[in-house]
Amino acid sequence: MTSGSPVEAVRRAFALLEELNRQRINSVQHLHKATALPKSTIVRLLETLRLLGYVANDPRQGGYQVTSGVRGLSSGFHGDPLVVEAARSWAIEFTRRHKLPIGIAVFDRDAMVVRFSTTRESPMSPFHATVNMRLPLLTRAMGRSYIAFCPAAERNYILGVLARSAHPEDRAARDPEEVREIIARVRRNGFAERSPDVQPKSANTFSVPIRHGRKVLATLGVSYFISAMPKTKAIASYVPPLLDLAKKIEKSVADLTRVQ
Repeated sequence: MTSGSPVEAVRRAFALLEELNRQRINSVQHLHKATALPKSTIVRLLETLRLLGYVANDPRQGGYQVTSGVRGLSSGFHGDPLVVEAARSWAIEFTRRHKLPIGIAVFDRDAMVVRFSTTRESPMSPFHATVNMRLPLLTRAMGRSYIAFCPAAERNYILGVLARSAHPEDRAARDPEEVREIIARVRRNGFAERSPDVQPKSANTFSVPIRHGRKVLATLGVSYFISAMPKTKAIASYVPPLLDLAKKIEKSVADLTRVQ
């Protein structure tokens, strides 16, 4: 059984590494002021990190700096966890306020995969569980918002893949006019909604992209029971806060990217 309290030596080491990452060169004096760790502790930790290959001491430049070895600490950390990390607290706060579940999905080969969901926090979720669910791109809201807002070259490549797919929900990819109508509607409205032909027909989903520059990092979706309110009221109630949520997540992604 664990006490829930952090191991102090590990906490100090990571506090030091975080500060070392914030600027190119660090003196012991600066690290002492920034972390409030005793100088003797800092020196011991720096020497340990140096021996492990994460830190170098270059007296010619005036102090310590991280080495390329720190990249190994993030070798298992890819784009979608960064989006989830940036979005988690915002998504939970949205669900607490609006009671509806938020899903975050990332593109994977020929579909969107849900990587995070607040279904458990929602008392009004149409779904029991959604994490790791694969969502087709041309029928589901989170797929449609991705295909509509991703760069044109990427979209054309994806549509070529989908046109060769045997999945029944990818059939539209073989009809260029239908694809153009789907994309035009999403871009005109500024959000996507799922096809009424897919299950569960008792629910609907609205979705917007999470962007970083021209790239779509992920898509956000909010789902509700159709019987709960007319669609026009649902759009007015949930699309503006969903768009605001996307902007907050985009800012958090940018902040995390700058730190790294």
